[in-house]
Amino acid sequence: MPKIRITKFKQMKQKGDKISMITAYDTATAELVDSAGIDSVLVGDSLGNVIQGLENTLSVSLEEMIYHTKIVSRGIKNAHLAADMPFLSYQVSVESAINNAGRLLKEGNAESVKLEVNEEYIDTVYALNKASIPVIAHIGLCPQSVHVTGGYLVQGRKKNDAEHLLQLAHLAEDAGAFLIVLESIPGVLAEKITLSLAIPTIGIGAGNRCDGQVLVFNDMAGLSPDPLPKFVNKFAEGRKIFIKATEKYIEQVKNQKFPSKKNSYE
Repeated sequence: MPKIRITKFKQMKQKGDKISMITAYDTATAELVDSAGIDSVLVGDSLGNVIQGLENTLSVSLEEMIYHTKIVSRGIKNAHLAADMPFLSYQVSVESAINNAGRLLKEGNAESVKLEVNEEYIDTVYALNKASIPVIAHIGLCPQSVHVTGGYLVQGRKKNDAEHLLQLAHLAEDAGAFLIVLESIPGVLAEKITLSLAIPTIGIGAGNRCDGQVLVFNDMAGLSPDPLPKFVNKFAEGRKIFIKATEKYIEQVKNQKFPSKKNSYE
C-alpha cells in the first residue's frame, strides 16, 4: 500500500471512496491501526481525556502534542499523520500559529495540522496554507471552546446556526483547508455541507453522509469506560478482554501457575 498524501483525499471524494481516520497517541497503537489499513491517523488533543485523565483538552500543551505526534509517527508507514494544534497554540497570533504548527511538522513529523475554526481563524488557515503547512479545519462542536458553548452540545440545530456553519465551511475551504472535520451536528446539515464542498468532510457525530469518519481509538475498541457519546460505536469489547486477561494473570501469579517451566530459564 503506497503512502497516503493529502492529494489522495480529494481523489477519494471524487471517486466516492470513504475516508477512515482514527486517533492514536503511541507507537504501538499507531502500528496497529496502520497495519489494519487506516487512511489517516490523528494525534488528537483528546489525549488530555484519554491518556492524561483530564476533564477537557484545555490543559494539553504544545510540547505534549509534539512528543505524542513524534512517537506515533514511528508506528506509521502508510497512513497520513495529522496532529491537533492545542489550546492557545494558534489563537494568540498568526505568527505564533505558523511557528507552532511548523514545530509539529519539524519536530513531531506530522504531515498536517488540525485546528478548531471560527471566522477569527480563517486568516490563520490561509497563512498556514501559504507557509506550506497543510490544514484540517474543525467546525461544529469545538472542545477547546467548551466554556464558551456551555458544554459538549450538538451544534447547528437552529436555522441561523446551520447557515453559519455552512458559510464557515466554505470560508475554510477558500482559505486552503484540505479537509474539514464536522463534529456533533445534525446529519442533514453535514450532508448539505459535504455536497457543497470540493474538499472532503470527516464526520464525528455528524451522520453517515460525510466523506469519511473519525473516532477515538479507545472508544472504538471498547477500552473507554461507559457512558460513551451517542455517536460512538464499540467495534470490540477491549475493556472486558483486558480486565479478564488481567484477572487471569493475577490468579495464576497467586496460585504459582505463572511463570511455568516453559516461561523459566534453565
